[in-house]
Amino acid sequence: MRAASIIALSAALLLAGAAQAAEPAPPALQFVFEEEVALAAAIPAGKTAYGERNIIPITGGTFAGPEMKGTIIPGGWDWQLRRADGCLDVKADYMLRTDDGVIINVVNTGVICRPQDGKAAPIRTHPRFEAPLGKYAWLGQMAFVGTLEPMTGADGKPGVRIRFYKAM
Repeated sequence: MRAASIIALSAALLLAGAAQAAEPAPPALQFVFEEEVALAAAIPAGKTAYGERNIIPITGGTFAGPEMKGTIIPGGWDWQLRRADGCLDVKADYMLRTDDGVIINVVNTGVICRPQDGKAAPIRTHPRFEAPLGKYAWLGQMAFVGTLEPMTGADGKPGVRIRFYKAM
């Protein structure tokens, strides 16, 4: 009887080890919302020890998705830094106001590099959201990926379209 118990215990440990050794599924992405961000003209800040600094005011816009929609509050900024390798570090910091009045801070960072083969590469960002506790708190509890593309607004002014996806 004791030998059977040892065999059963060994088999259970082997199965548990195999379950722990299994590869986790790669993350999948689920669309959350899309922004159309209005921008003002760039303000060159000059060369620094880190590169050439450029500031782009965020003047407003809208966002919408299956679970939320609203406006982009004017007054945010996109702090850009042209690096020695020609790539552009971007860091946008701005606020959203949902249609139900909740204010959410967005800090969206990324790197934009010239394409090596002459073909435009998709621009990816990694946003971080700071939402008040409550209905939208989940935004601060997950990992997200963004896509960014230039656009021209209905008023003919420059802007960007950003789509946000949560990692599942």
